[in-house]
Amino acid sequence: MLIRVVKRVQVSENDTSNGHYFPNRAPLQLVPFQRLPPSAVKPDGWILDRLKTQVNGLNGKLSDISDYLVYTNCGWVDPTKTGWEELPYWLRGFADLGFVTGDANTLALTNRWIDGILSSQQSDGWFGPNALRTSLDGGPDLWPAMPLLEALRSFYEYSNDARVIPFLVKYFQFMNQQAPVVFSRGWSFTRWADNMDTIIWLYNRTTGNDWLIDLLTKIHTNGANWLTGLPTWHNVNIAQGFREPALYSLVANPADPRLLYATYHDYTLVMNQYGQFPGGCFAGDENCRTGYGDPRQGLETCGIVEFMHSFEVLTRITGDGVWADRCETLAFNSLPAAFDPNLGRGTHYITCANCIQLDDKAKTQKQFDNDFPMLAYKPGVHQYRCCTHNHGMGWPYYAEEAWLATYDGGICASLFVPSQVTALVGPGAGTMVTITEITDYPFDENIQFNIQLPAATQFKFYIRIPNWLEKAPILSLNGEVIFNQKTPENGSYLILDRLWTNGDVLSYTVALPLKTQIWTTNKNSVSVYRGPIAYSLDLNEEYTRIGGTDDWPEYSVTAKANWNYGLVLSSITEQSVKRKKRNISVKNIFAADNIPTEITVVGRRIPEWQADTENVVGLLPQSPVQSQQPNENLKLIPMGTARLRITAFPSIAH
Repeated sequence: MLIRVVKRVQVSENDTSNGHYFPNRAPLQLVPFQRLPPSAVKPDGWILDRLKTQVNGLNGKLSDISDYLVYTNCGWVDPTKTGWEELPYWLRGFADLGFVTGDANTLALTNRWIDGILSSQQSDGWFGPNALRTSLDGGPDLWPAMPLLEALRSFYEYSNDARVIPFLVKYFQFMNQQAPVVFSRGWSFTRWADNMDTIIWLYNRTTGNDWLIDLLTKIHTNGANWLTGLPTWHNVNIAQGFREPALYSLVANPADPRLLYATYHDYTLVMNQYGQFPGGCFAGDENCRTGYGDPRQGLETCGIVEFMHSFEVLTRITGDGVWADRCETLAFNSLPAAFDPNLGRGTHYITCANCIQLDDKAKTQKQFDNDFPMLAYKPGVHQYRCCTHNHGMGWPYYAEEAWLATYDGGICASLFVPSQVTALVGPGAGTMVTITEITDYPFDENIQFNIQLPAATQFKFYIRIPNWLEKAPILSLNGEVIFNQKTPENGSYLILDRLWTNGDVLSYTVALPLKTQIWTTNKNSVSVYRGPIAYSLDLNEEYTRIGGTDDWPEYSVTAKANWNYGLVLSSITEQSVKRKKRNISVKNIFAADNIPTEITVVGRRIPEWQADTENVVGLLPQSPVQSQQPNENLKLIPMGTARLRITAFPSIAH
């Protein structure tokens, strides 16, 4: 058995390894990981609970109430009707929700919509509302089809439906015939990364279509320039678009390292300026604004799921585990709070790291970039239009991307969730392995992999080492410790190359450190973490029904507890942690009744830190802060559980 630790999984230029899931073909650059078909991963435990809630929640039942999703009146089925991004946004998440859960009703409705879309393509390759053919300066609006193409990809991988590949080829032929100026118009201009990923996917599954490479170059040349900084400060454009250079780096031949560097640089640029608070988001409550980087700023729900999607794509094409780390940060800390914890049928437009009231009132003092109400939990078909329809891919994609195929015929545990994966591994035509992952991660440090094989098979098993890990990761095989070493720079992958046999049990332990992070460029504020989870002040939330129906309620949320505390940093110790529930496998771990872990710390009130006149939390004071108030014990709860939260705290001066 050979065990290696690598900072990044890279494929040599002349590698001839045997990947089973459509590795890039020449002249594209090779990538270390491939996405498995959506039915390969069967989620379990807490993430299956999240997906079942979604089946019966806003995404799963949205077609019951959204006038954008009326089949007989939708331009994506009948081109004489109208339509824009709403149906494509919704179907992208809804379809994969069906594929990953196997829910019969979700699959049936997905099939109906996709049958209608595939039947609507016109002779020149165009599909969708006819009005969009000339809606941008007399030319086509190519943006809204992009999410639909991703839904069609997943549908093909799930069903192997023979209609999909010719449909996509014909559509991209239509696109390739467009004048260069068309690629510089509308929302497409900054969002071409979505289509580039789909074109690469199609190229790898067809032959005789070398013109697709030319189309990729045409898009890169005429789309927004992400190489020399950010061409936009719109939050969703950034979340989607910043990965464009990394995708084009797969096309560049010879390889051009500037492209991959540009994606890393763009991410660092936006996060250094606007993401200096916990949760993995940045201050983009529509557009990023100079001087508005306080943790009371928010990120659109659209921005959260698009950022996660980008991180998942970048994990696969770069082999750098830092992108998976960033994805789980959003999934555990920010995505859950974008939805009400009850029926899961309400969302809001923005989610903030510091927030003391979620109401349905416009904020008129430019606290946020938009002047319409953005905070209350509502279905929001029109009020939160894009977020209401687009959020659905968050959890299904996360479950599907938990496991990845590797370029060398191996398997990678990338995002740790209770699940079972079945995939081809090993040499030649491959052997089908089934691996069952048993874990309460991220609230527990233990992960177990049970391996089932029809015959002994040599393959590489990749396991991500989280970048927050401080102690040595521990690996045990069939009860015997085989690895217990501190890894350089904290990871990012362990690779086990051995002859695996049926019944092998691999145990993986990643100790969850309790630590603080000082946000030096954001008033020296402080956040408390345990592993990937940030912790927020428990504000004893009160939910008030403000409208809607029993099936589709609308809520405001107010705090029944004081919020304006600073932390006494010396009180944050391992003894502060209280593990409340040992079995969280079938619970909504992001609801107040099921909090798995809480942390008790000491803090003091800061009387001068007040909400503004519209009940928006005040700007952070500069830390450390003098306070003459008495010490109080404060309960911190997981950030994703808290819908109201203070997560970036001032610190109290000694």
